[in-house]
Amino acid sequence: MTPEGFLLLSAAGLLFLATARSLECTKYNVKTCEECIRSGPGCAWCKKRNFTKVGEPDSIRCDTKEQLRMRGCEADIIFPESYASPYPLPPPNMKKQIYPDEVDLRLRQDQPAVFNVTFRRGEDYPIDLYYLMDLSYSMGDDLDNVKKLGEDLMKALNKITRLARIGFGAFVDKTVLPFVNTHPEKLQNPCPSTETKCQPPFAFRHVLSLTNDAMRFEKEVGTQYISGNLDAPEGGLDAMMQAAVCGDKIGWSNATRLLVYATDDGFHFAGDGKLGAILTPFDGKCHLEGNMYKKSNEYDYPSVGQLVQKLEENNIQPIFAVTSKVSNTYRKLSEMIPKSAVGELQGDSNNVIQLIQDAYNNLSSKIILDHSPLPNFIKITYDSFCPNHVVIKDRPRGECDNVKKSNEITFQVKITATKCVENQALVIRPLGFTDSLTVNIRSRCDCECDEERLDPSVCSGQGKVDCGICRCNSGFTGKNCDCETGGKSSRELEKTCRKDNASVICSGLGDCVCGQCACHTSDDPKKHIYGTFCECDNVNCELHDGRVCGGEERGRCDCGKCKCNAGFEGSACHCRSTTDGCVNEKGSVCSGRGRCECNACHCQHGYQRPFCKECPGCSSPCAKYSSCIECLAFSSGRLAKNCSTACSNIKVTKELPSDSKACREKDSENCWISYKMFQEDGDEKYSVKVNPERECPEPPNIAAIVGGIIAGVALIGLLLLIIWRFVTELIDRREYRRFEKEKAKAKWNDADNPLFKSATTTVVNPRFNGQ
Repeated sequence: MTPEGFLLLSAAGLLFLATARSLECTKYNVKTCEECIRSGPGCAWCKKRNFTKVGEPDSIRCDTKEQLRMRGCEADIIFPESYASPYPLPPPNMKKQIYPDEVDLRLRQDQPAVFNVTFRRGEDYPIDLYYLMDLSYSMGDDLDNVKKLGEDLMKALNKITRLARIGFGAFVDKTVLPFVNTHPEKLQNPCPSTETKCQPPFAFRHVLSLTNDAMRFEKEVGTQYISGNLDAPEGGLDAMMQAAVCGDKIGWSNATRLLVYATDDGFHFAGDGKLGAILTPFDGKCHLEGNMYKKSNEYDYPSVGQLVQKLEENNIQPIFAVTSKVSNTYRKLSEMIPKSAVGELQGDSNNVIQLIQDAYNNLSSKIILDHSPLPNFIKITYDSFCPNHVVIKDRPRGECDNVKKSNEITFQVKITATKCVENQALVIRPLGFTDSLTVNIRSRCDCECDEERLDPSVCSGQGKVDCGICRCNSGFTGKNCDCETGGKSSRELEKTCRKDNASVICSGLGDCVCGQCACHTSDDPKKHIYGTFCECDNVNCELHDGRVCGGEERGRCDCGKCKCNAGFEGSACHCRSTTDGCVNEKGSVCSGRGRCECNACHCQHGYQRPFCKECPGCSSPCAKYSSCIECLAFSSGRLAKNCSTACSNIKVTKELPSDSKACREKDSENCWISYKMFQEDGDEKYSVKVNPERECPEPPNIAAIVGGIIAGVALIGLLLLIIWRFVTELIDRREYRRFEKEKAKAKWNDADNPLFKSATTTVVNPRFNGQ
């Protein structure tokens, strides 16, 4: 089958999808054509002036095209559709590989637009090849072969195209520890042997800009010497990034851009710079000064994501020419780069030309159609119609393999906007090629009704028609602008159409016209909407046997409740009217304390079936009616003056049934009254039997009380006096004993008192000899 046949089938599938979606129109209370169009991709609007009937809302105008036609709207349907307008094809002599080169899209919300993009792989399409080589010490023999590579490489490229150019660059690593030896002597000659001619280490050097002069290539490369570093991984990502972003210095042109990366080891990436105290992330800019990457010691290595982004932005296809020991590492890296290839390099790089040819053939035969970043509300998918009748559908990007020269392949692009968008632009391009397609996107969310001039009397001369409905002048409102607001705002008018502040206008089932609700006419002819706020209808009631209120023969629905016909009752008119099962032994229906529905009693709160006689949870009537008992039986108490009126539900009798309730309460004179109560049929009706003898307490003996009080006071006074005297005696005795104890301890001595003089004088006769 030809690609054109596949396109027809695809278009038919899209048409079927669009038709299926057009059968659906989800709408909710839309009032204008724009609201209708934005409510769903299948919604259409009827602008016919007299399309709506009395009581019908304007939302009736919004439906699928099929439904509107069935209602009599034929030529007045507004249904904007998404479409694509490609610019005219370029002249045949222009060497463009992709066309059209510009497309205008008008997108309706959630409705896709489809257009075709054709790619034709051209002949003699120019090629720019930049050879980026690792000049670490282990690549010495490789460099000797590359120095002789210029003429052979140009011959190989000229077999592909007459417009080929080659350039050269080299890299080693950052010139800080631990990547290179920073000893002054080693910075001058980093090779193991001083006899080896070796140049100082560097991060990246741009040696030769792209040129078609093979002899110049050999001359410039011939001036290069090997260098060296300490660790195994190299600074290759630094070099690739500078080669990608420094386009002016490298000399990239509007051509197929190939970057050959030759090395025998791995690579450093973002974060490794911390080993050398380099913390600033790479900024993605060109920093070549004098063809040298001067700021390699200031910026960290780029991340793989940054490298992939810059290679894609600049349409550069890397070819990794690496030795077998690191080929798996670079194959994993190649999987992250959409247009890249990996080839195994022999130990001395003598197979590099064949490697480049094979890699170029693989890259150029695989066409990937991709687009620039999109906002999240724009979705894009690709259907790819590839050679050999291979069809790939609904992919996030177009992709075809085995595309040969002069082959023409087609991609069908489907773009959908999930909301109305302002002007947007995106670029679609085949990866690895400079040709591109610009897509200009504008929304199509307006109705574009193009109203013809109508009679001025339309809209009562106080407005104009917009898509079939009246837009009233200031001071007027209503479907035909026939209501004068009298200076009131629309909010004030609508306030009278709300049941309360929290409800919607006319319960959402009518229009507020001049401050009053005009209820809508339902699509169901049997349904009638009514009420001051359109809150009522005649269908939303309980069902019986699947019919509203059991059917017309049993009752009718009125504002949510069933109004039953004679002979029927119940919330859904599901029962016949009878009271046989509700009559007690006295012939009273539900004992006067309930209603009989469906031949069963529905008792008042607390009373129990079957006849609503007993109320176990109710409070006792004894205390409640004690005042009535006192006034009826003893003509006293607070109700004595209006006893017959206040106690009309109480009847005093001499005999009561045995199951009467016994009561004993105090009256207003603090006497105990004993009586029995029996509840009769009816609400709070009682018969009582009162004991005529009241139990009143004896009056108090005043003399005994007074005498007792006096005696008690005297006794308490005497007791306090005795206690006081006893305590005083104890204190005196304790003080006396202390005095006696201190007196016994005292010992007086004459010599102890220097002021003491004895009253006795002794005279000695010196002549006395004792004889």
